[in-house]
Amino acid sequence: MTATMQNFSGGDVVYSPEVIEIMSLALEASIASLPEPVSATQVHHLAESILHTAGRGECDIGVLERIALVELRITPRA
Repeated sequence: MTATMQNFSGGDVVYSPEVIEIMSLALEASIASLPEPVSATQVHHLAESILHTAGRGECDIGVLERIALVELRITPRA
């Protein structure tokens, strides 16, 4: 079974179970590296980044985590 998600450019991206597991691990690792308390907004930004980066073909957990954390750091605070 695969999961289909709307990507950021309007098309559909299909993620295999393996890629979903990799994305989940990257999200968990990136959340764990943040100081408490971690907000829902931070988690949302991390998840969006990981989805976007994985949708471009990146499948390395460490790379997904690092990109998400860098993008979170440069995201304007609301």
